[in-house]
Amino acid sequence: MERFPFRQGVSWMAHIPIQLSESEQTIVASERYSHPVLHVRRKMLVLWSVHAGLTHQQAGTVAGVGRATVQRYLAAYRNGGLEGLRYWGVVGPVSKLASHADKIKASLSETPVRTVAEAAERIEQLTGLNRRLTQTRVFLKNLGFRWQRTRAVPVPPKSH
Repeated sequence: MERFPFRQGVSWMAHIPIQLSESEQTIVASERYSHPVLHVRRKMLVLWSVHAGLTHQQAGTVAGVGRATVQRYLAAYRNGGLEGLRYWGVVGPVSKLASHADKIKASLSETPVRTVAEAAERIEQLTGLNRRLTQTRVFLKNLGFRWQRTRAVPVPPKSH
């Protein structure tokens, strides 16, 4: 008799089935493809797979995550429902310029600049924060500004 049957692929953990209500099925079926956050889409795919009868290992393989991650996702669903599953608590760093965004946008909209270097200089005058050109360009793009090439307006030749 084998001492460790789980080494041969036999599941030794209890499988608790997930049964979604009709309304939850509709929500999960749509959000596993259309939710704007990739991690939430993956969580919905795992939930849908387990609801459809796949094992935790199979659901993890389908979604590209490990069995332990599947179990964490299912625990989040059991504890908080779909809202618990949608929660993604990762917050990235916030720029010091973000608190001055309205003031910067108003100033640059009122009197536009020609180059990113001028924009960086104006931002430094307004806020006292010095940023290099790449960071300034990214910040301006996030504010909704875009680069526009200035060109000569073609004028038809005068007819004599």
